[in-house]
Amino acid sequence: MKDLRLKYCLFRSAYSFTLLLLYASPSHSQSYSIEGRITDSRNKPVQYANVVLIGTSLGDASDENGLFEISNLTPGTYNLRFSAIGYVTHNLENIIIKDSSLVIDITMKEEVIESEAVVVTSGKYEQKKSELPVSAELINGEDFLEKNFYDLEDALRYVPGINMVDDQISIRGSSGYSRGTGSRVLLALDGLPFYTGDTGETIWEAIPTTEIKRVEIIKGAASSLYGPSAIGGVINAISRDISPYPVTTLNGFTGLYDQPYYQDWNWSGEMRPFNGLTIAYSNTIGNFGFNISLARLESSSYKLNDYSRKFVGYLKSIYSFTTTSSLTFIANTLNKQADSFIYWKDSRNALVPPDNTLGEKVETDRYLFGLIYRSVIGTNTFYNINTSYYLNDWSDNYTPMNESTSNLFRGEVQFNFSLNDNMILVTGIEGYTSKVKSTIFGNPDSYTYGSYALLDINFNFPLFLSIGMRYDYSKLDSLEGSSAFSPKLGLNYKLSESIILRSSLGTGFRAPTLSEAFTNTSASGLRIKPNPNLQSETNLTFEIGVNYEIINNWNFDLAAFQNEYYDMIEPSVDPTDNQVRFDNVVRARIQGVEIGTVIQFVPNELILTIGYTYLWARDLENNIALKYRPRNTVYSGFDINKWNFNFGIDFRYWSRIEEIDDELVESGIVRDGELRTSVFTTDLRASYNFRQIGWPLDLYLNVKNLTNYNFIELIGNIRPVRNYSMGFNWIIE
Repeated sequence: MKDLRLKYCLFRSAYSFTLLLLYASPSHSQSYSIEGRITDSRNKPVQYANVVLIGTSLGDASDENGLFEISNLTPGTYNLRFSAIGYVTHNLENIIIKDSSLVIDITMKEEVIESEAVVVTSGKYEQKKSELPVSAELINGEDFLEKNFYDLEDALRYVPGINMVDDQISIRGSSGYSRGTGSRVLLALDGLPFYTGDTGETIWEAIPTTEIKRVEIIKGAASSLYGPSAIGGVINAISRDISPYPVTTLNGFTGLYDQPYYQDWNWSGEMRPFNGLTIAYSNTIGNFGFNISLARLESSSYKLNDYSRKFVGYLKSIYSFTTTSSLTFIANTLNKQADSFIYWKDSRNALVPPDNTLGEKVETDRYLFGLIYRSVIGTNTFYNINTSYYLNDWSDNYTPMNESTSNLFRGEVQFNFSLNDNMILVTGIEGYTSKVKSTIFGNPDSYTYGSYALLDINFNFPLFLSIGMRYDYSKLDSLEGSSAFSPKLGLNYKLSESIILRSSLGTGFRAPTLSEAFTNTSASGLRIKPNPNLQSETNLTFEIGVNYEIINNWNFDLAAFQNEYYDMIEPSVDPTDNQVRFDNVVRARIQGVEIGTVIQFVPNELILTIGYTYLWARDLENNIALKYRPRNTVYSGFDINKWNFNFGIDFRYWSRIEEIDDELVESGIVRDGELRTSVFTTDLRASYNFRQIGWPLDLYLNVKNLTNYNFIELIGNIRPVRNYSMGFNWIIE
């Protein structure tokens, strides 16, 4: 019995000793971990990313510095999954832990999260684009870089429903060409109107394209909210956000104009250069943040006497007093020296101006300063107070010499009330005054004031109703004052998950600009005289449209519109003396159809865009077409995005313009000015993003007017010949 008990004790001791040795071995006496840091393509930490051991409940979340750690792991093979909002999910498989912990650093790729587009221009507050009762278009800020658009007007040429005549914009035929004065489309920068106090023109080149986050385009009369300058629509450039940490950006491009198609036109015998460089800095310090940039742009031009050099300065700063109130300051400057090319010598010298205009130059200095104070009152109300001052000073060396200095002062108070979850009321008052001292317009003053109200109702069933009204009174110096009420009614009805109907009806009002009424000068052989009897113009606009999501990634949009213009202001030539003046066309009618489709054959990778506009624009009194309105326009683009590479092709067509300034041709002022044709132009572009390999650099290549097609927008003025450019965008953090 004792022997049996002894053997049992020895067995237990041996068994315990064996277990002790077993669990004292390295594989059981230690636990291991997987740790590391998660960053993005700019080497910035990715915060609160989820790190999970696939098939287990073990994991961690990255901290503010992007650090993570999964501990208490035994030897083995593991699979890891990294995920975060805004980033592509990343898997690491067959990670082996044997006899030590692992340190893994991961770079996560940013992912574009598709969300419904938001627009602030239509109702002066954030709205979903799909709920708008009017047609709207968006241009993303990235497009300016990829397509080397260093001027906002160039980008607008690729938007369906828009055509440009030199620097004059027309939305759905609202404008022809008014010789650098007046506009029926309002340009705004972050909601601040951006037009001159003397001519009322839009200066596209003043807005630095590198500072644009997106451009919102509202088609049709928007006078019910934006007043007399928006009778044809609104272009609102939204500036980019301020960075929470220091960021320096260098953006540059260089290019060459090819030699012209015809040897007779080759006045220089060389390829002419153009270039640009922008340096920008963004940062936030406490409650204060700012974006600042300076751009230098230079072009030798493909035309003789068309050289230009300009400097564009920009500052946007925001100070947050509290979480509900802030003050934004915006400053924008343009200083430009440029030769003057208005029209050609003749068709055999299409890139050379008349001899008597050689050496003509224009110098321009423009300064816009704006303040925007925003404050939230309670949970249902906020208000904006914004003021701006626009100084426009320019002079030329024509014979006789022209110069003008205008000062435009503007102020607006806007209140937004959320009456309930489905009802928003926007009200406001606005006023501005202009003081001009000029050899060309005299020394006239003007003032305008207005008040507006807009009520938007979202019913429980899928109907959106918008009702608006604005009153404006305008007085131009010695001209009689004029006023108008501008009502608006809009409907948006969601017929199904894939079909949305919209309709709008409204009126517009526009007083003549000081330059339209009082210009008295000569320019490049043209004599322009004042018209003291010029009256304000009004319009009635109607649109009905449908948006159809045919299948996933295939969108189709159709709109029909009609605009009735009364006392429409257009430049004309007085046959008694061949002098140009602005007159009221008694009645005009513009009708049309707009069709657009976007097909994503492979989402975000293979995209086809097509837009077509048919325009029937008539002077009803004389039964002829309105000048400079093409009847058919087509815009299309095809994009391939793969492996950080983008390739695109853009095509534009518009039919032969029916009516131009024939009087200038018949009088001999513009020789061969009747020559014009339909337009077919094609652009190629390519870009590569190096950020995924750790370089904060993008490169761009562009060929515009690939076929070197010769065409005009404005009588006697050839648009750019084929040109090549390359650019870069370098972000330093």
